[in-house]
Amino acid sequence: MNQWQEIDKKLCKTFVFANFVEALAWMVKAGFEIEKINHHPEWKNTYNKIEVKLCTHDAGNTITEKDHELARILDTIK
Repeated sequence: MNQWQEIDKKLCKTFVFANFVEALAWMVKAGFEIEKINHHPEWKNTYNKIEVKLCTHDAGNTITEKDHELARILDTIK
C-alpha cells in the first residue's frame, strides 16, 4: 500500500484505481468528507490515478494536524 510521504512541506500520496470511473467516484466521495472538515487538498487526476498533496495554507504552507486528519479520512474512503 502506498503510504503518505512528506515532500516539500506537504503530505503526498498517489491513489491508484482500476479505471477512470472508480477514480472519479472516489473523488466525489472524498469531496463530501473534505467539505465536512473544510480542509481542501491540492489534487490532480490523470485517468486512474489521483495525486493528493496536503498542507495548511493558513499555517504558512506547512503540515498540521488538519492535514494528518484529512489523510486518515482519505485512506478510509472506498
